[in-house]
Amino acid sequence: MASATSVFGSEGTGLSTLPDGRTAAEAFAADPEAFFGPRHAERFGADPGLLVKLLEAGQRLPVHCHPDREFARRHLGCPYGKTEAWVIVEVRSREPQGEVFLGFRDEVDPAELAGWVTGQDTTAMLGAMHRIPVAVGDAVLVPAGLPHAVGEGVFLIELQEPTDLSVLLEWEGFDIDGARDGHLGLGFDVALRCVDRSGWGKERLDRLRTPREGGRDARPGVDVLLPSEADPFFRAERIRPRDASPLPASFSVLVMMGGRGRLEFGTAGSLEVARGDTVLVPFAAGDCRLVGSLEAVRCMPPDADAPDVSAPVFG
Repeated sequence: MASATSVFGSEGTGLSTLPDGRTAAEAFAADPEAFFGPRHAERFGADPGLLVKLLEAGQRLPVHCHPDREFARRHLGCPYGKTEAWVIVEVRSREPQGEVFLGFRDEVDPAELAGWVTGQDTTAMLGAMHRIPVAVGDAVLVPAGLPHAVGEGVFLIELQEPTDLSVLLEWEGFDIDGARDGHLGLGFDVALRCVDRSGWGKERLDRLRTPREGGRDARPGVDVLLPSEADPFFRAERIRPRDASPLPASFSVLVMMGGRGRLEFGTAGSLEVARGDTVLVPFAAGDCRLVGSLEAVRCMPPDADAPDVSAPVFG
């Protein structure tokens, strides 16, 4: 949604088209300050620094990971890695809860990891990972490098850095030629260096699912969904207006999760919204309000005043 990101190795595949026929990338380039605001435009130019997706795992997705910024700059000539975050929208599995796989419980030796990948030892790989139940409304930050997989039937909003750089650790049984396409053209000897092989204990893992202290924004009906470590990459809020919730001016992608209501623009006018709608809101729309009996997730770009870090750090 609102994508200015092309598929890796492609010129135009993956770009969103606006109602006036322009791609989002063309519109952003024509007036970055109107879309993103002066501070963002000064630092990032016409680049939103954010990609938002709706993702439904009709089957369990293969175990994979994404490089961080340092690795992507050094090996791929790309300024972004792919830290991401998930906000769970629905669980459509046969089980009462969905599940995701996230990080290794104990540190994994490089040779052992390479052996799992070469031999496609899925049993060993999944057995070494945390298996985490998720429910509607949960939010999870996934730092670049952390191996992960989304379970069957989990439907989510994904915020991410604006790339599709992935290193496949698993492909056996999937319609993917991982041996050919799973290493970003680098070969697995190099590509596997981007994998976070460290052990993630409970306390460290829990921090990926804990919003900044309090979690409640000062604005009525607004919850901050992600820890502060996500701010250099993206930000996310859950909005449930009691009557009306103010939205300070910002480029954002609004995903309507439930109910119906109205988005009132600070500059002029309003837009009727309901469950399933997605709205691209430019900075130039000014301070807005969400009004009505509804629930929305507001996806926003990196904090322009946050430091440039390679990946979120949880020691």
